[in-house]
Amino acid sequence: MENTVEAIATNNLLLIFAAIAITGIVLGKVSEIIKVPDVILYLIAGIIIGPAVLNLISIESFPIENNLILTFGSAFILYEGGREINLKVLNKVKISVGMLATIGVIISAGVVGIFAGKIFGLPIMTALLLGAVIASTDPAALIPVFKQVTIKDKIKQTVVSESAFNDAVGAILVSTLLGVVTSGQLSIAKSLEELVISTVVGISVGVAMGYIFSVLISDKKWGIFHSYAPIMSILKVALAYEVAVLLHGSGYMAVFIAGLIAGNKKIFGLWVPEYDFHSEHCFRDSVGSLCRMAIFVVLGTQVNLAALSKYWAPALAVVLVLMFIARPLVVLVSTSFDKSAKWSFKDKLFMMWVRETGVIPAALSGIIVSMKIPGYEIISSVVFMTILVTLIVQASTTKLVAKKLGVLEEGQEEKIKSVA
Repeated sequence: MENTVEAIATNNLLLIFAAIAITGIVLGKVSEIIKVPDVILYLIAGIIIGPAVLNLISIESFPIENNLILTFGSAFILYEGGREINLKVLNKVKISVGMLATIGVIISAGVVGIFAGKIFGLPIMTALLLGAVIASTDPAALIPVFKQVTIKDKIKQTVVSESAFNDAVGAILVSTLLGVVTSGQLSIAKSLEELVISTVVGISVGVAMGYIFSVLISDKKWGIFHSYAPIMSILKVALAYEVAVLLHGSGYMAVFIAGLIAGNKKIFGLWVPEYDFHSEHCFRDSVGSLCRMAIFVVLGTQVNLAALSKYWAPALAVVLVLMFIARPLVVLVSTSFDKSAKWSFKDKLFMMWVRETGVIPAALSGIIVSMKIPGYEIISSVVFMTILVTLIVQASTTKLVAKKLGVLEEGQEEKIKSVA
């Protein structure tokens, strides 16, 4: 009997995987034709095939697998984002990145929380908790968009790095406010301690894993596994994330830093043999595409249309506050401290517009829903309204806004004109 149950569960998982892959492949091709970011179509498809509409797939029946898809998928996409960051460029904007990822998250949570409290009539701590959940941006949403739109390196790397670092800050802020809501006690010292430990451990593990694996697949004396470079990239992401979490650090920060080291390995004099480099690159591309499909289809299946239909108007108002009040304020404050970056007004306007929300806020919302915190239905509705609006509106208009503001990489604007 037990074997029969296991066989049924396995078959269901295979069907879910097949459904996600088929949906992703078809919609990926459609996105190329209609020139819309594929993540938007994946999200909408997830809503349609999920419990909210057709109920063909219910990921909630497989919570462990659901968590695996979202965790590993986000980690791998974040690793890929780290590989595209140039350390020399990042060094020029480090103050902006640091401010956006720390003070920016706090400002965003505070502004959204105050407005949400007024709009929904929530207690201030619950309202701030709501603000904290959607305060961090999402690399899983940003990186795929930037793969389709070639933005100036300085802006792209600032926004992608911000999304990597602000996940840890956002998660710790949510954890702190959850403690206040459930116990009524606030410990600023403990929260700062958690932030420092999470950051230091995440960066340390990321550097160690990134360097060790880069050496093992290099053409140097210790590069004995270079023919297994594609598999080693998967292993690197898994180990960096798990070791960091085991040591109470930020797993997402660890995989981003590991990707950063891997993408800048030439600084350390490390090279991968050409054949192995190309095979790894193709493999990572394929895995990244599969992760992107799975993440946003799964997120779509989790959208609660009943709760959204009940709270859609006030939830939309909160999202508009986030987009047009909180985010502009965050960018203006954070960049004002970084004179060396020499941000133009158009650069700042573009950074105000790109702040998609996705996997991390959805995961934090899931924790709050499982705890049945008072107001959890409102928080869940606002989170998914934020995901829907920022992806559908902001992600789909990134190329248009970039073109209007003149922040496309040189040569890209002419390419767009020739295609049009």
